Amino acid sequence: MSSKLIVLSALIAVASAGLLPVAVKHVEYAEAPAEYQFQYSVHDDHTGDIKSQQEERHGDDVKGQYTLIDADGYRRVVDYTADEHNGFNAVVRREPLTQKVVKAVKVVAPVQHYVSAPVVHKVALPVAKVAYPTYYHH
Repeated sequence: MSSKLIVLSALIAVASAGLLPVAVKHVEYAEAPAEYQFQYSVHDDHTGDIKSQQEERHGDDVKGQYTLIDADGYRRVVDYTADEHNGFNAVVRREPLTQKVVKAVKVVAPVQHYVSAPVVHKVALPVAKVAYPTYYHH
């Protein structure tokens, strides 16, 4: 029984070392250039979050644009392209908005009130000895 265990352990060691052929199925996929396009936008008046993006890819060429509203009330527009010859290139421009879209949000934080404990100083006061007359009623 122990010899079977030794032979089995040796086979496992040889297989894990890569000395035995292992069956691997290789799948070939047709080479096709990447193709996609997408777009999205957000317009939240409550938070002032207003932005959008669109992008498309044909093979190694990517072209897109995104916009957002900066905190100072300007719209930032970024047009970008990327390809294997020129790399990534972006043109950024800022456009003033005709009406201010950025909304002020009032944040109310709880105010904590602290009450300090009274400060006690030890002071030695003079002690006055006072003699009171005693009254006897007969």
